[in-house]
Amino acid sequence: MLSTDAAVDPTGPLLAVQVTELADGVFVAMSLSHAAADGTTSWDLLNTWSEMSRSGDGNIFTAAPLPFERWFHDGCPVPIPLPFAKVQDMARRFECPPLQACSIHFTPDSIKKLKAKANAEMAGTATSTISSLQALLAHLWQAVCRTRGLAPDRETRLVLPVGCRTRVKGIPQGYVGNAIAGAAASHPVGEILGDGRLSWTAWLLNRAVASVDEAAVREELASWSRNPSLRYAPDLCGDHAIVVVSGSLRFDVHGNDFGWGRPLGVRTGPGNKLDGLITVFEDGVGAGGMELEVCLAPHVLPRLIADEELMNPSV
Repeated sequence: MLSTDAAVDPTGPLLAVQVTELADGVFVAMSLSHAAADGTTSWDLLNTWSEMSRSGDGNIFTAAPLPFERWFHDGCPVPIPLPFAKVQDMARRFECPPLQACSIHFTPDSIKKLKAKANAEMAGTATSTISSLQALLAHLWQAVCRTRGLAPDRETRLVLPVGCRTRVKGIPQGYVGNAIAGAAASHPVGEILGDGRLSWTAWLLNRAVASVDEAAVREELASWSRNPSLRYAPDLCGDHAIVVVSGSLRFDVHGNDFGWGRPLGVRTGPGNKLDGLITVFEDGVGAGGMELEVCLAPHVLPRLIADEELMNPSV
C-alpha cells in the first residue's frame, strides 16, 4: 500500500489509505508522498480523520480555511525550472539491500539520567541546555557506530529534520505541505566514541539544530532554486556511516483514537526503511518515555540489540 511515485505514474493518488480488520484488532495504514507533505501535515491529517471517526461528526472543522497556498521565498522563480525534460526523467530505480528493523523503548527514568549526564558534563562550557532527545540520539548514534564496526578515522554523520513553520516568517503554522529542513552533525568515529563523549556528541546535535535559523533556511532555498538538484535514496543507502532521523516528539501519534481506543503500537512501512534510519515516537504514556524504530543491516542490528551499553547506559 503505497502512494504514487509521480515520476512513474503522475495520474495516481498522492495519498493512499488502507484499513485491515482482524479478528482481534484493526490496522490503519496511510502513505502520503513526502514530496507533497511532511510529517506535521501527515499526522495532522491522521489526527483529524481519527477525530471524525471517533465523534461520528463530519462537521468538526473550523471556519478558517487551511493554508494550501504554496510558500516561496522572495525572488524565487515560480515555477522553479528543473533540469529535466519531463517528470519521468527524475526517476532512479534501485534495489534496496536487505534490512532489519526493531523498536527500542527507553523509559522516562533512563532518558532523564542521560540528559542529566550530558548537561552535567557540559556545565560551564555550554550556553544552552541539551534536550532529552538530543541526549538520547547521541547515545544511540554512539551505539550504531560501535556495532557497525567503523574505523576510528571514518567520518560519521547524523542528519535530523528541523521544522520551519516556527522558524521562518511567512510560513503559516498550519501550512499544508513540506516545510522541513535538514540539520547535520559529523565527526570522526573515534572522537564520537571516546571516553566521556556523550555530552560532546549531544552538543554537536544541539549546535546543528541551532544553526538552522531563518537566515540559513532562506539561503538554502535561494541556493537550491538557482541550481535545483534531487536527493535519492541510494545516496543514503550507500553510506554505512550515516544515521538519519525522522519523526518528532511533537506529533500526536498515540492520540489517534478512531473510536476503538488508543493505538497499541505504531510502526512505519517499507517506504520508511533505510540502513541507519531512526524514527522517533513518544511512547504513548505521556511521562517522557520514547520509542525509537531502528533500521540497520541484518548483520548489525543483532549486535545493536545485544549492546549492553545502549540498553543499560552507565550513568
